[in-house]
Amino acid sequence: MTRILLLGGTTEASRLANALAARGADAIFSYAGRTHALAGQPLAMRVGGFGGVDGLRQYLRDEKITHVIDATHPFAAQMSAHAVAACQVEGVELCAFEREAWSPAPADRWTRVTDIAAAVEALPKTPTRVFLAIGRQNLQAFAARPEHFYLLRLVDAAPDPLPFPQAEAVIARGPFTEESDRALLETYRIELIVAKNSGGEGARAKLDAARKLGIPVILIDRPAIPPRRVAGTIDAVLHWLDHAAPPAERGV
Repeated sequence: MTRILLLGGTTEASRLANALAARGADAIFSYAGRTHALAGQPLAMRVGGFGGVDGLRQYLRDEKITHVIDATHPFAAQMSAHAVAACQVEGVELCAFEREAWSPAPADRWTRVTDIAAAVEALPKTPTRVFLAIGRQNLQAFAARPEHFYLLRLVDAAPDPLPFPQAEAVIARGPFTEESDRALLETYRIELIVAKNSGGEGARAKLDAARKLGIPVILIDRPAIPPRRVAGTIDAVLHWLDHAAPPAERGV
């Protein structure tokens, strides 16, 4: 009997949840709980961490999970690594539903960096109006460069106080359009964007708008994750579910 744990939090995860619900799958949708404004899902839901690899292993056993789909954000590296480790030990099938990373177009003005610290180091030396499009988890790192103005776009209310003296937060949930992001960049007179290479269509709008406006981008590369099976479409994930070894064949 197939029982699925869907590690979610992305737009793609929500679309996959709808596909699983449509076929009547026995599945649980798991949110990390980092944001308060959680979108409802057509599957049973849980919210919160598992307590590391050991906690996830126990959850897989307790819930009799046979298949895990990791559709977390591409920068949720710790959760993804825990999923790889827990599934390997417990003999549970694992597939990552991962959106393709962005690649630059000829007119893009991108500076690629390896991590948050490198993005902070790559900021200009003179005061600049920066769209800091990285979510709320890594804001504190940019407090080391207080000479800049930072525009934030967050799903939940902004931290109070913000870690920089010159900042403004916009509360909004994607997906966004190129037109709306171009208006945002023009309204706040943005001169530079800092973003994570999260991939996907809805979050790419700011990069398309930046290209049209000639605004440079500091783009943070994805973190390394242990090797695992990866699918790039809902159809590919469903095909994997239909053909992955059932529990009896794995000797679980």
